[in-house]
Amino acid sequence: MSQAPEVTAFFDEASNTFSYVVKDPESAACAVIDSVLDLDYAAGRIAFDGADEIIAHIRDKGLELQWLIETHVHADHLSAAPYIQDALGGQVMTSEKIIEVQETFGKVFNEGTEFQRDGSQFDRLLKDGDEYSIGQLRAFALLTPGHTPACMTHVIGNSAFVGDTLFMPDGGSARADFPGGDAGVLYDSIMRVLSLEDETRLFMCHDYGPGGREVQYQTTVREERENNIHVGQGVSREAFVKMREDRDKTLSMPKLIIPSLQVNMRAGDVPRDKDGNMVLKVPVNKL
Repeated sequence: MSQAPEVTAFFDEASNTFSYVVKDPESAACAVIDSVLDLDYAAGRIAFDGADEIIAHIRDKGLELQWLIETHVHADHLSAAPYIQDALGGQVMTSEKIIEVQETFGKVFNEGTEFQRDGSQFDRLLKDGDEYSIGQLRAFALLTPGHTPACMTHVIGNSAFVGDTLFMPDGGSARADFPGGDAGVLYDSIMRVLSLEDETRLFMCHDYGPGGREVQYQTTVREERENNIHVGQGVSREAFVKMREDRDKTLSMPKLIIPSLQVNMRAGDVPRDKDGNMVLKVPVNKL
């Protein structure tokens, strides 16, 4: 808690996603968390405006990129990690549980044997509790599944980047109905996050501006524990599971789930056909 990373947020309005540049205050070292690639799905076109903004920030500040962190396999946007890595270096890392996600969705998308289901597309796979550093900043990874099997919360100094495990207090929690998701496991993971010190800063991956308010991305463990509409004030596991399962039945699939899963389980690389052209599959009645 004595170390306070310098955090710069970048917002992708199309997917309501926050990406972060997390800097060591004692050096030029930094990490990028949950970057976004621009996709016009209807036109089949990708662009790099959001990623270029992050790259420009890192270059303008004279920073050294060490890590590109994926908190989980996102279902609502494509990762820009390979694009940023090509420009600035660094290593891409995620949970070792990516292997479970690759196995599940390798079947959904009818991927052949050329698609490796061993996490080898990533530079580093993290186990629960694994430690790493960003310059002098100490960090460790907490396995927080439930939304997906591979979700991780990254605790960096006095801050935690929770991915889709939690939303702002008035936003509640993430859905748990994707393949490999589990509402009870999600509750356990949220309790694990909320066992961190009260003043730990929590940074969200998404915010949808409930009630029409402006989007927000930062809160604290104390604020979530006291005011989160899904888990605050000691909501029981049983009550949460019922609420979450009932609510999830009413939700439609994310608009970009089909391209996002194909790309993100490959660490952000877009699949290609035998001629090297970027292609995406549309599985029918599989999700």
